Amino acid sequence: MRTDFDTLQLLGSYVLNHLQEAEIAEFQIDKRTMLIDSLATELNVSFSTEEDIKEQAIEEVQDKFGQDIPEDITETEMYNHARKEIIKSFSGENISGLYLTESLHNVALRIKDYLLMNDDIDEVYATDSELVSFLVQRLRKFSVKRL
Repeated sequence: MRTDFDTLQLLGSYVLNHLQEAEIAEFQIDKRTMLIDSLATELNVSFSTEEDIKEQAIEEVQDKFGQDIPEDITETEMYNHARKEIIKSFSGENISGLYLTESLHNVALRIKDYLLMNDDIDEVYATDSELVSFLVQRLRKFSVKRL
């Protein structure tokens, strides 16, 4: 599966839906699309997509061997090795094809801060620790296939 900004938008929608269903956060429904996009943008720094990893692996191969690399670079052993090393640096941890570049707890803290600082979120009905705990549980269950 190719992950991209659409997947981050699905994750943002998933999070906001669960927060609203659990009556933890309140926001105007007409702001939902904008909130999904801005949350996806916020989450972009927490995750690396397959496309990000591909670009990074190609850059690493170019750094080592110069610009003179084969056109079918993604079929080479050098590329595959670089890609595996990048994924290993994320501890191989991913959620529905999104590789975490920081811990799940830190992602939940990032979302908590986003919710508390966003003027389009009317109210948050949870303590910081309750909110983070809820978010970690929900993030672990995210799957594009189930949406």
